[in-house]
Amino acid sequence: MGNSSRGPGAGSREQGANTLKNNYMEYFRFEKMEIWQDAITTSEKLLDLSDKAEERRFFKFAEQLRAASMSISNNIAEGSGSFSDREFASFLNFSRRSVFECANILHIFLRRKIISLDEKNGIYLELIYLSKRITCFRKTLISKTA
Repeated sequence: MGNSSRGPGAGSREQGANTLKNNYMEYFRFEKMEIWQDAITTSEKLLDLSDKAEERRFFKFAEQLRAASMSISNNIAEGSGSFSDREFASFLNFSRRSVFECANILHIFLRRKIISLDEKNGIYLELIYLSKRITCFRKTLISKTA
C-alpha cells in the first residue's frame, strides 16, 4: 500500500527524518526559551549536589532533589506544548513550586552538612532569580488571556 492511502502528509518516518536532516533543524518551542535554558543550567548544578548527597549515602535526599530539580524544566517544557496560555501558566506554577522545593532541600542539605554555606548560597540565588523569571512569564501569559 502506498503513502497516498495514509492521508495528507503521512509519509514514512524515514522520509520525515530525512527531510529534517536535509532541509533544516526543527526545535521544540521550549528549547528556544531562555527560561527553560536557565532552568536546565540550574538543574545541572542541583543534580551535582544530588550526586554529592549520594556519595555521603543520603540516597533519599539525593533522589528528592533530583526529582524536584528535573520538575522545574520538565514543567516548562511540558507546558510549552499546551494549546492555551492559561494551561501553560498552570505548568509554570508547578515549575515555580519545584523551585521552592529545591530551595527547601538546600536548607536541609546545609543543616545535614551535605553542602557548605557557599554552595547553598550560590545556587539559592539562582533559584530566587529563576522563581522571579517564572512568575513574570506566568503573569505575562495570564494577562494575554484576560
